[in-house]
Amino acid sequence: MQIRFVTKPVHAYLIDYPVAIVLIAAPFILKLGQSGPAAIWLSVVAGVAALVLAALTDHPAGVVKLIPYPLHLWIDRLVGLVFLVAPFAFGFTGLDAWYYWVFGVAVFVVTSVLNAPEELLASTGL
Repeated sequence: MQIRFVTKPVHAYLIDYPVAIVLIAAPFILKLGQSGPAAIWLSVVAGVAALVLAALTDHPAGVVKLIPYPLHLWIDRLVGLVFLVAPFAFGFTGLDAWYYWVFGVAVFVVTSVLNAPEELLASTGL
């Protein structure tokens, strides 16, 4: 069984835009910010940046295809790293910290472990 199923279209339609919206809305729904306002606004800013990144990426859901998909994945991974470090850097505790750790791990899993390699994408025309 192929574990690497996140192709460009899957990433574009089922991950990029929905996750960006979650990053913007979740801090308010979950009432983040017990550790300080940075726990809210880091996620909101990342969500807005994710919308812009998705719109500018050369994948099926890109509006203006300027950013190559592999670079997009590396930017995602960098955001994942920032999310993993954020609780330590900003002193987040409790739900604030767990929110960023879970999101950071999820980003690495999706963009590294589950991401379909470019060779597979090229051979299938995706």
